[in-house]
Amino acid sequence: MTTRIAIIGGGTGGLCLAHGLRKAGIDVSVYERSRTRTERLQGYRVHINPHGSAALHECLPSGLWERFLATTGTTNGAFTFLTERLNELMVIDSELTWSPDPASSHHSVSRISLHQVLSDGLDGVLRHDKEFVGYRREGEVVVCEFADGSTAEADLVIGADGANSRVRKQFLPEAARVDTGIIAIAGKHPLTEEARKRLPARLTDGPAMVMPRTGAGLFSAPHELSGAVSVNDETAGYDPVLFDNTSSYVMWAFAADNRRYPDDLSTRDGEALRSLVLDLIDGWDPAFKELVAGSPAGTVSRLPILTSKPVAPWPTSNITLLGDAIHSMTPFRGIGANTALRDAQLLCRNLVAAQRTGAVRAAVADYEQRMRDYGFAAVRDSERSARQFVSENRAGRTMARGMFRFFQAVPPLKRKVFSDHGDS
Repeated sequence: MTTRIAIIGGGTGGLCLAHGLRKAGIDVSVYERSRTRTERLQGYRVHINPHGSAALHECLPSGLWERFLATTGTTNGAFTFLTERLNELMVIDSELTWSPDPASSHHSVSRISLHQVLSDGLDGVLRHDKEFVGYRREGEVVVCEFADGSTAEADLVIGADGANSRVRKQFLPEAARVDTGIIAIAGKHPLTEEARKRLPARLTDGPAMVMPRTGAGLFSAPHELSGAVSVNDETAGYDPVLFDNTSSYVMWAFAADNRRYPDDLSTRDGEALRSLVLDLIDGWDPAFKELVAGSPAGTVSRLPILTSKPVAPWPTSNITLLGDAIHSMTPFRGIGANTALRDAQLLCRNLVAAQRTGAVRAAVADYEQRMRDYGFAAVRDSERSARQFVSENRAGRTMARGMFRFFQAVPPLKRKVFSDHGDS
């Protein structure tokens, strides 16, 4: 008997899974709350590590895989670690992460391009303007309910609806996200030709991680967009901003333990938050003040850093979860999307095999057990990186800076240590 599968959420993991299932001839539908495929496009680039590359290669039709490769790596420079005085600590360039096999290599791609690739080729599968509000069980069938009053029946429902998953809240209400006590303030500096002259190449050519002596950190990354694009990063809470000219910008995020902030930042608008960051980076190289001061107030917002906590194993049923819906993590290692893609690949393999054996429940159980292991390991690694990023331990920060300088001075050792950068 054919298993009807409903995926709630048309993000990276959910769409990758849908492609893999459809390629195998499995009855799958994706329900996405956005009204169109372009409504919630985000301009940030995302790092795809070998886990993510392998998942995309396996699940996507060959034509879409080639389209994905064609969109990658065009604006991503070396990843540089810097001091607050703009001195170089270490550089991770493409030679450290390159592989002759694209399916096992690292890639950089804009979220807009990735979403466009993943949304294509799903006619009759991807249904927009379907805001999931809940489900009910009728025997072995799950009935999904949507805000427009419609319903859809499925034999298996997969919640891939992000960190604020409504599927998770009903299915595993104990699986909550918690505040790490870290707050980031982020903004965007338009990357015009004039800005390229004022800002140093280390901030405009590639991503950079700034490690001051203690207590805070700043991440920046240039993002090249073609044409005028309305950028609305819902996750970070940014207001929509229309960048003219090249529509490119440098995204930055300053993070610190909330004890370093003077008051409740929720009451501050973008202009006040920008002024606060300028005060907190007083004494840094003037280039960082230029980066922050030149960011329109409408692009500056606060971002509490949340994380999920491990959940005890639950009884396997005809509902399961994928990606941020179950193992939401901080952004500090950049592995959330890759972990979701890894979920999609594993669950797809299991479900395809189960179509031959009929053991769907066992396939889901195996997926859940393995996903909990690597998924929550990634959550722990991400939270540990977040806390190191804002650590008040001056001795530890000094040691880390010295270690980066040492690796930079000994290229063979750096290559050995960082050749799998971002693989976890």
